[in-house]
Amino acid sequence: MCGIWALFGSDECLSVQCLSAMKIAHRGPDAFRFENVNGFTNCCFGFHRLAVVDQLYGMQPIRVKKFPYLWLCYNGEIYNFKQLQKQFGFEYQTLVDGEVILHLYNRGGIEQTASMLDGVFAFILLDTANRKVFLARDTYGVRPLFKVLTDDGFLGVCSEAKGLINLKHSTSLCSKVEPFLPGHYEVLDLKPSGKVASVELVKFHSCKDEPLHSACDTVEALPSGFDLETVKSNIRILFENAVRKRLMAHRRIGCLLSGKGGLDSSLVAAVLLKLMKEININYPLQTFAIGMENSPDLLAARKVAAHIGSEHHEVILNTEEGIQAIEEVIFSLETYDITTIRASIGMYLVSKYIRKKTDSVVIFSGEGSDELTQGYIYFHKAPSPEEAAEESERLLKELYLFDVLRADRTTAAHGLELRVPFLDHRFTSYYLSLPAELRIPKNGIEKYLLRLSFEDSNLLPKEILWRPKEAFSDGIASVKKSWFSILQDYIDQQVDDLLLEKAAEKYPFNPPKTKESYYYRQIFEKHFSGRSSWLPHYWMPRWVKATDPSARTLKHYKSATQE
Repeated sequence: MCGIWALFGSDECLSVQCLSAMKIAHRGPDAFRFENVNGFTNCCFGFHRLAVVDQLYGMQPIRVKKFPYLWLCYNGEIYNFKQLQKQFGFEYQTLVDGEVILHLYNRGGIEQTASMLDGVFAFILLDTANRKVFLARDTYGVRPLFKVLTDDGFLGVCSEAKGLINLKHSTSLCSKVEPFLPGHYEVLDLKPSGKVASVELVKFHSCKDEPLHSACDTVEALPSGFDLETVKSNIRILFENAVRKRLMAHRRIGCLLSGKGGLDSSLVAAVLLKLMKEININYPLQTFAIGMENSPDLLAARKVAAHIGSEHHEVILNTEEGIQAIEEVIFSLETYDITTIRASIGMYLVSKYIRKKTDSVVIFSGEGSDELTQGYIYFHKAPSPEEAAEESERLLKELYLFDVLRADRTTAAHGLELRVPFLDHRFTSYYLSLPAELRIPKNGIEKYLLRLSFEDSNLLPKEILWRPKEAFSDGIASVKKSWFSILQDYIDQQVDDLLLEKAAEKYPFNPPKTKESYYYRQIFEKHFSGRSSWLPHYWMPRWVKATDPSARTLKHYKSATQE
């Protein structure tokens, strides 16, 4: 996890502009560098470092003797950098996984570079010899990237929008700061003036397509065919491989056990611990859960931790602390989406605890499973398996606006690095290649295929493996009163009825329909005025008449305590 920032063609003094780069300092608490580009006095890079690999040579922008004309600023982890070195005979000068980007680009250009990277990444690559700037972002947008490009060719790029919104320029930047699309790269021409012109924006990978880098994966070709035993075995092999490749770190690894429903993060933790033992990592795995006392998530996490034998930490959420964190959370997230904010409060506070009280820095989590394996309760209402499959793909494409955004910002706010094995390119493309009928909820149980695949593995207790779904913002509450209803009671006192009546006039785009939504929007506009288009629409369940995104408001919601 790092913070990257770059400007090309700035009209203003760079020493003033670089103050904007300090807005993302939380992403890299270990070191900071600000570097001008030789020959282009109005172009520069800013980098905040969280040192996870190569403590000595890991600073950026990365430049190597072999390619003096290339400058790279990247945030992410490239899990197959050693396999690529072997396959193509690359001679690395550092231990930094991202160095492979320079070698791939030199060998085959930007299209091959982006397609061959197995990992999560957002990068800015400058080629001064050919006067090109390249931007790219991983398939699911696990690593964030924002950009602003003015009509006169001034380009600003940053890990978070807050590093761009106060830039000085002769023309207005207000409406132009936007998220860079996941699974895409952009080519820009660099003019002698330092300004740029966009040449093309290309989609290099779609979640359904088997990634190009599969050819040099450590797991070779899998048995084909859709008989159940083959499918279950392939799911286990690919998931275990997804966790294994993410063990790459020189800092301590931990795991969240407070994800939605317990299943996703519990599976990650169980496989993680098994693999850590296999490769002789000699410290105990720390697991973390947050909730109000006796909440469903806390109780389930306790069971999992006891079963797998982790060093378990419980963070008790008190209502006042949760409410006080709302503004910080919205500022970190850069969104006003209701369900994202609700679920982020617990994750933000548990990340704060991890940073202050432990030495775990690389944090595994279960994001992406609900979207991939049809885990949301509303999937029970899907009209057909085909429509369920389409919805699954839509959710995956929009992850960067919702769950992935939440997971990145809440952990990065406290200088932690998140790893999400469920969003492994190979694992997701395989799961999406399965017949739609295989992937739907069965016997009233969502994620049926995923649960079934691990039933005989003894990785988890049966009651956790088959536990019904909780929404994260609900699972952290006690069953009697959910976290979101506690929030709403507080907000009811903060927002006047008259304000809500006139909400559509004040906020015509995505107008708030509830006091809670209005309250979040007010805070968002205070920090990011006029930028409501960053959220195209609110996250809401489909195929049901829902006015609220919480699972508890859906008729077929069933708490584990009601069994």
